[in-house]
Amino acid sequence: MAPSSSVTVDRYDEKVCQEIFMNQNQPNHLVLVLARQSSDERRQIKEVYRAIYGEELVEHLLRIKEANPESEPVYFGLWLWMMEPPERDAVVAKDAVERGSANDYKTIVEIYVRRKSSHLFVSKQAYFAKFRRHMDRDILSVEPEHPGPKILAALSTSHRSHHDEVISQHIANCDAKRLNEALKKSDGGMDESSIIEIFSKRSISQLRLAFSCYRHIYGNDYIEALENRSGDFEDSLRVVIQCMCAPYEYYSEMIYMSLVAEVDKKVVLTRVMIGSVEVGMNKVKETFQMRYKVKLEDAIVERVRDDDNYRDFLLALSNASG
Repeated sequence: MAPSSSVTVDRYDEKVCQEIFMNQNQPNHLVLVLARQSSDERRQIKEVYRAIYGEELVEHLLRIKEANPESEPVYFGLWLWMMEPPERDAVVAKDAVERGSANDYKTIVEIYVRRKSSHLFVSKQAYFAKFRRHMDRDILSVEPEHPGPKILAALSTSHRSHHDEVISQHIANCDAKRLNEALKKSDGGMDESSIIEIFSKRSISQLRLAFSCYRHIYGNDYIEALENRSGDFEDSLRVVIQCMCAPYEYYSEMIYMSLVAEVDKKVVLTRVMIGSVEVGMNKVKETFQMRYKVKLEDAIVERVRDDDNYRDFLLALSNASG
């Protein structure tokens, strides 16, 4: 079939697209073809596929996923993998909102702290374009009494206010001292309003510097200061700080917990494996091995025994680049 647009078709990309089209019901072959491609390579493949076949590859993968429920995990993974980051953010955020549980809070945290303000703006646009709803409003509707969405709302305010990466050491030192004071309420609780105010007025980069200053001034990480504290706010704050300031530790832990879970966690595992590629898979793998004394690839082989194609997809992601 001849290309249907003016896109310049590379012979290798044309061959890849033909393999995808001819082997669409063979997930093992699709994994081999797609799972180790870089983001630029995936983007080029999608353009060429559209030029040759006149349809979007992501939409085609969605139809294959829906037509093959027995192979849903691997097709779901490939579908997410081939999306552009803003579209993927929109899809996983909407899924978290629809589940409506505080347990899906981590999904949204990953988006809000991993993206620059300009990128998050595009993700929110993709969310509105796809679902005709506002991401921020939907997130706030999830368990409104839970503090998690309130922290996310503060981060959202910050993203709208800060579109550059200019940071201040002086402000970070002041915020570190305020963070410390927030731990010292007379009733033993936390000054939640101070934390929310700081989060709403600082960029992600500025917050990272503040927590780094806290460690320098007080000799320990803020997460350590939260260790002996329990409560929904403290738990939610701990997730944000870890994902923001220690992403390799966060993702290695999320992968491990998904692999060893007694219930099926394939959706979560797929999400955090793709997220690991975005933040730096090699660093995540190093952290995983240091922390759990086993290579990530070996853990995948050991734990994912019920689906060879899905296992191979995860193994390919473990060696993929963003």
